[in-house]
Amino acid sequence: MLSFASIIDQERPVRILTTLLIKQTIPHALLFTGIEGVGKKNAALTFAMACNCKGSKPERPRPSSEDTPPGKGNEQQRVFEPCGVCRSCRKILSDLHPDIIHIRPSGPVIRIVQIRELIDILAMRPYEAKLRVVIISDAQAMNPAASNALLKMLEEPPDKTILILTALQTADLLPTIVSRCQHIRFNPVSRKNIAQSLIAEKGAASEDASIIAAMANGNLERAIEMQQSGWIQQRNWLIAAGGLDRLETLSSRTPGILLAFAEHLAQNRERATTSLGVMITWLRDIVVCRHNPDKVINTDMIDKLRNLSRNISVKSLITKIDAIQNAQKKINSNSNLRLTLEVMMLQLTKDCGKGD
Repeated sequence: MLSFASIIDQERPVRILTTLLIKQTIPHALLFTGIEGVGKKNAALTFAMACNCKGSKPERPRPSSEDTPPGKGNEQQRVFEPCGVCRSCRKILSDLHPDIIHIRPSGPVIRIVQIRELIDILAMRPYEAKLRVVIISDAQAMNPAASNALLKMLEEPPDKTILILTALQTADLLPTIVSRCQHIRFNPVSRKNIAQSLIAEKGAASEDASIIAAMANGNLERAIEMQQSGWIQQRNWLIAAGGLDRLETLSSRTPGILLAFAEHLAQNRERATTSLGVMITWLRDIVVCRHNPDKVINTDMIDKLRNLSRNISVKSLITKIDAIQNAQKKINSNSNLRLTLEVMMLQLTKDCGKGD
């Protein structure tokens, strides 16, 4: 169930939100920023539930932290959770509450028609909520017209309504929009807590959880998706099929095999993007393994990495990383996916010099 307690590694944002609830000093607009998968959406929904909860709100002690003022014990810090069982909470959890409105990108952008429709809705009184909550996810996707329309709404905020915007960073939004919101920044989730969550909640093996946590780059949602999709097995296939486990013999592979591998990756743009990230991490591990093996991400393949680090020069590895990064840039700019991957694979066969 959604709760502030379920939002991992976001102690400061949770403290700010619960303080607003306790003191009843809720602003007309909040802005949550941070990378994907760190709990911004869950925090917004939990806050909406807490604002409208009609049941008894259980309390829990807040863990002590470096932010705790000297002399303040846990007994003086309480977090008030929504009950999760009243009619209002259940409607919000089921996405059926008429006064909890969620705006998402339509395709790649949030269009002005979506904001205009929202303005029409907000001109009316809430149906049943004590405080109507509008959650605008990926607010950085608003086109200029939508941004300007939202700005006018923020200048004259609707009664009994709070807007919660989520975005990657403030720089992606109009400064005038940012200035009219109370900004709360969400941090990447630590590797340790991602791994613990995968083990405790998803039954992941300890070693697999550590590797996935390192690859997720602070994104808990991505880590869960990786664990559920059998990412470790996919990584093993990718490294073997792409010839990355035998870089010293990669140049001897026939063009047909390399192009077939590129064709397979090109079947899905999102999978191709993820695969290139895995390949870069593998090559980075080979470089790191030579001087600082404790910093390797693919810890379960440390012996293979050591052998490769002795047989392939750092210059060659950096050249290959550059080739993959160039392919990533072209894919992000909507270049022909298959052609980009084919060129990349042919470039990877070049310069497989011995270790220096």
